[in-house]
Amino acid sequence: MAAPALAERVIDPEVEAKPKRRRFTAEYKRRILQEADALTGTGQIGAMLRREGLYSTHLTPWRRQRERGELAGLAPTKRGRKPTHDPAAETIAQLTRENARLKAKLERAETIIEVQKKSRRCWRSP
Repeated sequence: MAAPALAERVIDPEVEAKPKRRRFTAEYKRRILQEADALTGTGQIGAMLRREGLYSTHLTPWRRQRERGELAGLAPTKRGRKPTHDPAAETIAQLTRENARLKAKLERAETIIEVQKKSRRCWRSP
């Protein structure tokens, strides 16, 4: 009976090629902060952090966000630079490029038509 329980607890030793960043939900952050605030004994917060697989550096920004009343701040945020482009401006730029391309194409077509007209006049017999 002990063998199946031991087999269930075996962790897969394979390491992922690219580790995934952990993301915590707002509910999880609130629960951890409430639990940490309720602990008063020496080493209890450290034990809770080890049990949850967290670091004390997780608690500090979560507490600041909670104090500022940023409920949305407790939700995971997308990392990296904020987009500086405007979708409308991007569409306008695309349409401007397409307009310039079509104008050039029209100009070439008109030039070809003019050349054809002149060549007909030249080859006509008087």
